[in-house]
Amino acid sequence: MFLGVDYYPEQWDPSLLEEDLDNICELGCNAIRIAEFGWHLMEKTEGQFDFSFFDHVIERAKARGLSIVMGTPTAAIPAWLAKKHPDILSAFEDGSKRSFGGRHVYCFNSPEMYRYSERIIRAMAEHYKDEKAIAAWQVDNELGHEDSDICWCPRCRDAFRACLRKKFRGDIQAINAAYGTAFWSQEYNDFDEIPLPARTITTHNPALRLDWERFRSESVVKFAAFQADLLREIIPGATVIHDFPGGGLGKHVDYAAVSRHLDIAAYNNYPVWGGQREPLAPHEIAFGLDYIRGLKRKNFWITEAIMGAQGHDVTGFSPRPGQAKMWAWQSMARGCESLFFFRYRGATKGAEQFCYGILDADNRKRRKFREVQSLFREVRDWAAQLAAPIPAEAAIVYDYDSLAAFRIQRQSVLLDCEAEMKKYHKFFYDRSVLVDVIPADSDLTGYKLLILPQMIVAKPAFQEKLRAFVESGGTAVLTYRDFVKDSDNNLVLGRQLPLGFDAFAGVAVAETESLQEGQEFPLVGEGACAGLRGRGGIFRDMLEAADAEVLLRYGDAFYQEFAAATRKRQKEGWVYYLGCGLEEPLLERLLEQAAAGQRIPLEPSAPGVEVVRRGSGEDAIRVVINHNPHEASYAGETLAPFQCRVCRGAEQGARAGNRDAHGGA
Repeated sequence: MFLGVDYYPEQWDPSLLEEDLDNICELGCNAIRIAEFGWHLMEKTEGQFDFSFFDHVIERAKARGLSIVMGTPTAAIPAWLAKKHPDILSAFEDGSKRSFGGRHVYCFNSPEMYRYSERIIRAMAEHYKDEKAIAAWQVDNELGHEDSDICWCPRCRDAFRACLRKKFRGDIQAINAAYGTAFWSQEYNDFDEIPLPARTITTHNPALRLDWERFRSESVVKFAAFQADLLREIIPGATVIHDFPGGGLGKHVDYAAVSRHLDIAAYNNYPVWGGQREPLAPHEIAFGLDYIRGLKRKNFWITEAIMGAQGHDVTGFSPRPGQAKMWAWQSMARGCESLFFFRYRGATKGAEQFCYGILDADNRKRRKFREVQSLFREVRDWAAQLAAPIPAEAAIVYDYDSLAAFRIQRQSVLLDCEAEMKKYHKFFYDRSVLVDVIPADSDLTGYKLLILPQMIVAKPAFQEKLRAFVESGGTAVLTYRDFVKDSDNNLVLGRQLPLGFDAFAGVAVAETESLQEGQEFPLVGEGACAGLRGRGGIFRDMLEAADAEVLLRYGDAFYQEFAAATRKRQKEGWVYYLGCGLEEPLLERLLEQAAAGQRIPLEPSAPGVEVVRRGSGEDAIRVVINHNPHEASYAGETLAPFQCRVCRGAEQGARAGNRDAHGGA
């Protein structure tokens, strides 16, 4: 377990190094994360490499027993490179170049970016390949963050056309057929006529736009894979990581695909940022952690854990005493096995002056310093349990193409795919059940219950895997807008919805509609849900139940003949279909039913109290976290505001060996 800080010694007078490293050790750190923005320091002029600064930092860190996470510096290119090769800069949608001066300003399809990146990474790796203190290599920084996953430059245009030429094997009529370009007279005679889907009147072809989304993702994935492969070529056995930012489900890059090239997925966890009135809700923070864990279905690292207020131009909410420590405990409980705080000392110059660290600009040790000390001391007592894998029984399954399809055609002003996923996740969070958030190409072995919110693109290979999962005893919960389109983002003539799954689910979608605020409709329970009443909204499929059991039916005058929610037995398992957005009590009832069928234990806790089980047998623990700014209770004991308590044993209320991890110092 690595416990450390993000340290940027290049931003400080060299005379501070010894004192800083002593303070870092006093915090209880055993590692530092360095060099991710140090390109110019290592190559001040083209081809002239000088690693002496970081050599000295590493030497002095090693003298104190500190390990190193070393970053490749490609996220921030040097000014001389942008001057010599201005085409390396990415472009906005109007074609104008992004200016040198920020970060992530390079184009992922720039040959010069590849050439110069390979040169600096190769030089670094050759120089440090025998350095035993380097525990891991981080490639780049927050790939795809801050709209850097989109570029509209001529090189991207040409690369996109080349990508389509390869996909359709040079057959321009094949792309016309797949895209349906006869609509609006959009047929292409040559691949060079294919436009980028930049702003136009009305909108571009949805199939073209989905291939553009795939191309943007592939561009980023290739760059990450190139760096990882290069490091492993020079340093066999190197541990390669990447620090993913938040909001991964809304990016134009598939972070699960990036993760396939990594040994460890890492996460920069910011529950609050500049401009937010208050932090994210606890269950939303948990969702982000479970999503990162699901990228590789294994434990992860936190490379940037918040301790002070954050913000570039707008200063953010300052975590209350004990709150940032509590968030760190939450991440450890949900699968983080190594954690670094951002940052050791807040910057006094540059764009991140209001991203406060453990120490502020006055360089004095105060409450935040003591909180980090206490956290590192406490988590070490439970290192074995916190390093154990998390065998989740339930998973929320997403598909990159489906998420992209909803970015292209939102279909409903109320529909937010990530928010819908969080509704399902919150049900389990509130009942102390760990859930994986996984991509659709994951192995489904070991799960009992799968939820597939708005998986609009039907993929036969996944559907076959899902059928096998259900027939062997699993429960699958489908939702409205599942399996509506083919892989080209088109509707399919002569096929009932859900595509390829209507017979298996026992339902067919007769009609569908999108709703807005104030257009909610009544729902009436039947069968196993008899007597249940409530309301639905957002979207609804009018379901014709063939051989499925009706659980909910529409209660308004025009649509009473149609089912709103169904389930069907398939050999050893069940398949549910939820045809509309459900208000929380209704959703809870149906999910309780699905969980009970799989004997997944549900343990509701008090509002704002999170309970996470880790480890097994005699080593099992419960991490109990009070997210409230006021006292709360668990198992008859009082929890202080933002307090974390670790209890030995897996049973509720286990008190033997209780140890407090107070929010305060």
